[in-house]
Amino acid sequence: MSSVYPALLTAQAGIHKMPACFFRRPYNAFYTQPMTPLSNKVSRTKTVERIASVVGPQGLLTDPRDLEPYVVDWRGVYRGATPAVVRPASTKEVAAVVRICAETATPIVPQGGNTGMCGASVPRADGSELVLSLARMNRVLEIDTFNDTITAEAGCVLANIQQAAADADRFFPLSLGAEGSCQIGGNLSTNAGGVNVLRYGNARDLALGLEVVLPDGRIWNGLRALRKDNTGYDLKHLFIGAEGTLGVITGAVLKLFPRPGATTTAWTAVPHPEAALEFLALLRRHCGDRVAAYELISRNCLDLVLRHIPGARDPLPKTHDWYVLTDLSDTRTGRGLRNELERALEAAMENGFVLDAVIAENEAQVKALWRVRESIPEAAQAKAGILYRHDIAVAVSKVPAFIRDAHAALVERFPGVDIICFGHLGDGNMHYNAFVPGRDRRAAGTRIARELSRTVYDMVQRYQGSFSAEHGIGLA
Repeated sequence: MSSVYPALLTAQAGIHKMPACFFRRPYNAFYTQPMTPLSNKVSRTKTVERIASVVGPQGLLTDPRDLEPYVVDWRGVYRGATPAVVRPASTKEVAAVVRICAETATPIVPQGGNTGMCGASVPRADGSELVLSLARMNRVLEIDTFNDTITAEAGCVLANIQQAAADADRFFPLSLGAEGSCQIGGNLSTNAGGVNVLRYGNARDLALGLEVVLPDGRIWNGLRALRKDNTGYDLKHLFIGAEGTLGVITGAVLKLFPRPGATTTAWTAVPHPEAALEFLALLRRHCGDRVAAYELISRNCLDLVLRHIPGARDPLPKTHDWYVLTDLSDTRTGRGLRNELERALEAAMENGFVLDAVIAENEAQVKALWRVRESIPEAAQAKAGILYRHDIAVAVSKVPAFIRDAHAALVERFPGVDIICFGHLGDGNMHYNAFVPGRDRRAAGTRIARELSRTVYDMVQRYQGSFSAEHGIGLA
C-alpha cells in the first residue's frame, strides 16, 4: 500500500521536510518506511544517549523500578518492556526526540495517563519501543472567556482542565471515571466519550485546534481557536481518535460552555431497557437538551459495587433489574429544572416506564450516586476470574434488542455466564462485559475468550454497530 502521508504533510503551509519516522501500531496505513526495531544493544544505547542530550536527566527514565508504571496498564492485563521512558517538557523537545527516532528507525509509543482499557499506550514485550510520556507537558496555557476556549498542553490532567474552566466561571464537559489521572492528549487520541456525550458530544466535538508532532519530527501548528475556517482540510480530525499512529498531540484548543447554574441528578429503577428508552424520550420531551447524561445500569453491576466498594449503598430500598442514572443541567438557577424532572418522573411512573426513583438533595448525594456508576469497572476488576470486556455501540433505538439477543446467545453457549452490562444509553454506547465461571486470568487468550467475544461481536454486526465505541483499538 502506498502512503498518503506526503500529501497530508504538504496540505498545510509552513512544514519543512525531514526524514520519515513511524509510530507503532501495525494496522496504521500511514507508515512511510518499514518498521525496523532497534537491532542491537549498541544502537539502542546510542539512540537513548542522543535523546538524553535533548531532554536532560529529568526527561529520561532508565531504571527498571522507574519504568514499571509505564509498561503495564492499570488493570494488569497488558504488560510490555522498554529501554527508556522519555519525558519531554516542550513541543520542541518532542519534535527533537521524534526526529532522532526517525533517523534511527526507533518505534515510539506515545503515552498519556495510561488509563486506557485496551493497552494502546503499553509498549511491546520485546523491549524494542520507547515510551514517550507527555506527563511533564501539563500546563493550561490560556483561557479566553469571550471566545469560550481553553488552550492546554497534552499532558494536562482532565480534572485540572475542568477545574481551570470552573475557576473562570466556565464548564468543560468531558467527564469520565479516570478524569483524575487521564490526560487531555490521550482523551483526544482515543476520541474519549464519557458521560456527557448526549448533550456535548465526544472529545472530537470539543476540540477546535491541535498542535501535533508528525512522524518525521515536523510540527503541525493547528492551534486555532476558530469555529469557522474553510481555508483547507480540517486535519485535526485525522489525529483525533488515531491513538498516536499519525503523530503526537502536544497541545489543544478546547471549547468551553457556560457554567451550569442548576443541576439535578436522579437514580431511577426501570423494568427493562425498553422502558429506559421510553423514559429517555419522555424526559427529553419535558426537558429538551438539558438532559446531559443518561446511564443504564444492570442489577449485576450494582451488586458488584455493593460487594466490593467500601461505603457504597443501594440508592433505593427495593431491588430492581435495571436502573438509570441521569443528570440534567441548566444555566438558569432556581427549582425550575427539578420541578420539570419531577413532572417527567410522575408521567413516566404513570406509563410504567419508571418503578421507583430518588432525586439527589445535595452535592454529597450527587457524588454518592455517581460513585456507584463510576466504581463499576473497579468493582468488576475485584471479582474473581477473568472479565471479557466489550465496548460496543449500536443505534440508540437498537440497544434494548441488542442486550436481549446478546444475553440469550451468551447464556445458550456459555452456561452460568454472568453479564455485566452498563453504559451510555443516551448515545448507544454500552459496556457489555461477561464473566465465565471457573476461568482465571490465564484463560484470557484461550479459545473460550475468542468464542465469547465473537458471539458478542457477531451480534454487534447484526445490529450494524461498532465493536469499539470509545475505548479505542490498542492491543485488544
